Amino acid sequence: MTLRLIQFVTATGERRVAAAQDDGSAQVVNGVSSTYELATAAIREGISLDAKVTALGLGEAVEIATALSEGRVLAPIDHPDSAHLHVTGTGLTHLGSAESRNKMHQAAASGEENLTDSMRMFLMGVEGGKPEAGKVGAQPEWFYKGNGSTLVGPNVPLESPSFAEDAGEEPEMAGIYIIGDDGNAYRLGFALANEFSDHIVEKQNYLWLAHSKLRPASIGVEIRTGDLPKSVEGTARITRGNEVVWEKPFLSGEDNMSHTFANLEYHHFKYALFRQPGDIHVHCFGTSTASFGDGIRTQDGDVFEIEATPFVFGLRNELTTTKEEKIVVRAL
Repeated sequence: MTLRLIQFVTATGERRVAAAQDDGSAQVVNGVSSTYELATAAIREGISLDAKVTALGLGEAVEIATALSEGRVLAPIDHPDSAHLHVTGTGLTHLGSAESRNKMHQAAASGEENLTDSMRMFLMGVEGGKPEAGKVGAQPEWFYKGNGSTLVGPNVPLESPSFAEDAGEEPEMAGIYIIGDDGNAYRLGFALANEFSDHIVEKQNYLWLAHSKLRPASIGVEIRTGDLPKSVEGTARITRGNEVVWEKPFLSGEDNMSHTFANLEYHHFKYALFRQPGDIHVHCFGTSTASFGDGIRTQDGDVFEIEATPFVFGLRNELTTTKEEKIVVRAL
């Protein structure tokens, strides 16, 4: 069975880590209060997360469903200093629907001069995103979302800023990494993510992509250790009150992507900036499905729900909008 790590708060207010199994049953991991503490110890001892959990031993059973209903489940990874957690991502990594691919290839056949920058980057991934072992593939689109202060867990509201023009979900897989004392990146596993974005800003001008991505993101409930299945099938939906206003299946995993995870990881961690010992990285790997593409305009109170077969627990977050702030820069 696959090890699944969950951070939660006990009924008496203590932070703990649970090891969950494929059937959703879970037990407390003895001796640690955070996934960061657990993983850092494993890295320093040169052993796997499974081996470290086995060495520490498991304690009392935990009802994760109950903890979720009571708001006691946290994001499955966080850092004692949120400035040392980086949320980033890659785009144009998924093959999408056959219709979309056909349109892209038709455009490509019509002449290079007619291709958009997005189309060129997508085709670069199709052609070179899965290199042979030992070779470097095409680099993907890359973006920065924020630090640990922008990352929220399950059942925590996703706050759209007052100036946003759109507040849309993006159901994705996220890789979770810690940089060891040796300066190497260690992947703990994968988590479900909602890479929340402003699609109207992005659509108006692609050079505003960086602005559109400076929004919070959510992950949870579990970090699934090991490799992902080659094909991941999930469902994303938006509920408004008692009504489902949008629902759609989505595909992920390398069989449905134009890049390998290894190629995407290389092009992130090739920068020494992202290999600072002790830092955490939550890296979103892209999607081919979003409600914005179907003409959905979200509103406060809407609830985003994401589920995918490799994960026992889904991810649920309500949309809210922050109050307008008056920003004043003062000279010293």
